[in-house]
Amino acid sequence: WLVLATIAFNLSRAIGTLASTELGKARSGTIRRKLISIPARLSTSARKIALHLPSSWPWETGWQALFTAACGPPRTATI
Repeated sequence: WLVLATIAFNLSRAIGTLASTELGKARSGTIRRKLISIPARLSTSARKIALHLPSSWPWETGWQALFTAACGPPRTATI
């Protein structure tokens, strides 16, 4: 269980760093409250799954940045 707890901690650190600079220093509970526990609704239409986020959600920009970093196109290589 210690290995799983360490992996969960490291993933929450990575999520916070990808979302914004202020969440990079946040505690695990804050990251869980702001980015992981999102008040969203899932819907399906024409074999597609849509995630409906709230319109006035205060942490939308951080979540969008995290989603773009995780699911967007790969970053360009720098040498």
